[in-house]
Amino acid sequence: MPLCPPWRPLACAALLLAGAPARAADETNWPRWRGPHDNGAAAPGVYPVTWSAATNVLWKTPLPGRGCSTPIVWNRRIFLTAPVAGQDALLAFDDAGQRLWQTTLGAESPGKHRNGSGCNPSAVTDGRGLYVYFKSGTLAAVELDGRLRWQTNLQERYGRDTLFWDFGSSPALTARDVVMAVQRHGDSYLAAFDQRTGALHWKVAHNRVTPVEGDHCYATPLVFPYQGREALLVLGGEQLTAYAAADGRPLWTCGGFKPKARSDGVPVASPVSAGDVAVVPYGRGAWLHGVRLGGAGAPAAGGQRLWQREGVSAFVPTPAAAQDRVYILGDRGDLAGVDTATGRTLWRGRLPENNNHYYASPLLAGGCLYAAREDGVVYVVRADETCALLAENVLGERLIASPVPAANRLLLRGEKNLYCIGIK
Repeated sequence: MPLCPPWRPLACAALLLAGAPARAADETNWPRWRGPHDNGAAAPGVYPVTWSAATNVLWKTPLPGRGCSTPIVWNRRIFLTAPVAGQDALLAFDDAGQRLWQTTLGAESPGKHRNGSGCNPSAVTDGRGLYVYFKSGTLAAVELDGRLRWQTNLQERYGRDTLFWDFGSSPALTARDVVMAVQRHGDSYLAAFDQRTGALHWKVAHNRVTPVEGDHCYATPLVFPYQGREALLVLGGEQLTAYAAADGRPLWTCGGFKPKARSDGVPVASPVSAGDVAVVPYGRGAWLHGVRLGGAGAPAAGGQRLWQREGVSAFVPTPAAAQDRVYILGDRGDLAGVDTATGRTLWRGRLPENNNHYYASPLLAGGCLYAAREDGVVYVVRADETCALLAENVLGERLIASPVPAANRLLLRGEKNLYCIGIK
């Protein structure tokens, strides 16, 4: 279905988009790169649709260096990673864009991809501490006021980075640990560190024999309930594996994500969960899979493939999900709404053609889909079968990080500045 042309310069309607009810604190916070429910869907609100340098930019603040991590928000404070004078750093801002503090954490390892950096992974918080990881191998826990709690280097402990491109997996938080998935050729692993002390609680190998680059992975693990306990969902090595969060014990594995024997199976987009289904993009945008998680109260064990299909998927942008559907943004601007239970296409559209690609993951907010292109153009589309194009907004600088909702505003992390977009 082609995109419809109507232009409506107004705020999107407030719709409940989250797939499950959120706690009160979660409604106003964005504690991880895909939000409190790991689905890229904002709480109900009225979000801006149009903006420019002259309208609806409430503030912008310069950043000290080039980074690609997505900001997170907790209690009206904004946190992001960035290089500062050649050092990995975590920065904090208030909701007026004023820098509150910065904590440097050792020498930066710069990015080598044109849209990469040494700080691709996003910070994560539980409201008690902040946890960050960098391409340099530095893993650290930082207090909310910027004081360093603990710090270690996983490359010094467990081997140098051998990924073809810049490290992208963000930390995952369980009730007790901060967990890192390091997936590369020969020595992939999953490791859990105590949030308070940094002590290693467990470490398990995650090695698989695959074609070239098939054992590399840039996706982020998900935490989900399984048979009444916490579990970790890890994509890598051409398999989706669930591990017990308490001790790293494998619970189930689902394979066969690359039906054709080709060496193009490196995962960049992360799985997204919608209820008891994980939707998994794979094969450089060639395939899309639905896998039963087997969560709390589920009628069947996890790891069962419900469906697989070709023609609708993404390579880099992680899909968004709400209720019983998943929203796909392809690398070249293809859009689709897919039923999570069956994999059936509900609607399709396409953003205006352009040679630039989409690296940021889409945001669902107020009934709209926000799609940020690498050259800084942000499209706003009605997230329904009309697929109506509501606005084309030009930021004026490159944009790789994903849009973030913050109390009816949007945060956009550009190559040089952090922007706050809102209705004046």
